[in-house]
Amino acid sequence: MKKRLLLSWLWIGIVGTIAVAQVPGAVVAYSPASSGLYIGSPSLCILQNGDYLASHDLFGPKSSEFEHPVSRIYRSSDKGKTWVQISEINGQFWSKLFVHRNGLYFLGTSKHHGNTIIRKSADNGVTWTEPTNGETGLLLAGEYHCAPVPLIEHNGRLWRAMEDAMGPIKKWGKRYGAFMMSIPLEADLMKAANWTHSNVLPFDSTLLGGNFGAWIEGNAVVTPEGQLVDILRVDDKSTLEEKAAFVHISPDGKSATFDPATGFVPFPGGSKKFTIRYDPKSKLYWTLSNYIPQEVKAANAGKNPASLRNTQALFSSKNLLKWDLRRIVLQHPEPIKHGFQYVDWLFEGKNIVFLSRTAYDDGVGGAHNNHDANYLTFHRIRKFRKIPILE
Repeated sequence: MKKRLLLSWLWIGIVGTIAVAQVPGAVVAYSPASSGLYIGSPSLCILQNGDYLASHDLFGPKSSEFEHPVSRIYRSSDKGKTWVQISEINGQFWSKLFVHRNGLYFLGTSKHHGNTIIRKSADNGVTWTEPTNGETGLLLAGEYHCAPVPLIEHNGRLWRAMEDAMGPIKKWGKRYGAFMMSIPLEADLMKAANWTHSNVLPFDSTLLGGNFGAWIEGNAVVTPEGQLVDILRVDDKSTLEEKAAFVHISPDGKSATFDPATGFVPFPGGSKKFTIRYDPKSKLYWTLSNYIPQEVKAANAGKNPASLRNTQALFSSKNLLKWDLRRIVLQHPEPIKHGFQYVDWLFEGKNIVFLSRTAYDDGVGGAHNNHDANYLTFHRIRKFRKIPILE
């Protein structure tokens, strides 16, 4: 009997090893569906010494996301080939790692719909400060929402899009209002008083002919005309033709405005989280997004576009209005239990490096579904500027 059990465990181990070997990219972290802990909020930064840092949080039925969530930090010293966990933070969720003025920071919320907080590390991510008050990183008290989206420098300030989660209807989508945070470039990021916040634009059920479901996970982006905008993911379950919302931010960061007649713009993958960055060398905007190819649209007519996450594609744009497909980067033909999503990415010389919240086969049943990822994976797109336009 003992011999049979040993052989069974050996077989499970072999199957798991084979499955892991088939997962695209380099595995940073893994959490099986059976744990009830799913991998969320991929975030990536590059330290001054060239090391990469990656982070994710844990959500799901066995997590503490609504009380005291866990985020984990990993380091790679070999350009993403191998990773080691260096830190675990209690009380950090939906957060972005970033380097600013030689400092390493982690900005997000204290829990699912928690305070807006920021932490700082003086030892490259091993230990972190505690956001106990307005002098040490507690930026906004209340209920807030965000994702690992870019912080950008513009007009002497650092900008970061956020969402208020204190709308009167306490349901996903309806509770979220869009706003922008900013701070002077040389100011102390840990002090709440140094930050400016725009007005909050609340959920409006009349938008898109009554089909508007949410705007969340916005990107701070500077348009070709020099205007700062918050480009947000848009929930519209009525069509597979995805879109983003362009909220305009005043130069002082205090006013956010939206024009329903012109503010919704076609955007591939716009119903899922995306990141937009501008590349001065190519003079183009770039994004990685959960694009829905035409053949997938044909096979999934009538479905919620936000549920289709099995394709990750690279796009570029001259003007943020028209996007050109460059390459299908990751794809799996089965869309129910496979997903490449919530990608966080950076330019690195001639390449793009990125992290994916990946739902994939693991030899023990795979992911719970395409949303509830069991892997955090690292990837590289080489010589991205030379990749030709496909359509």
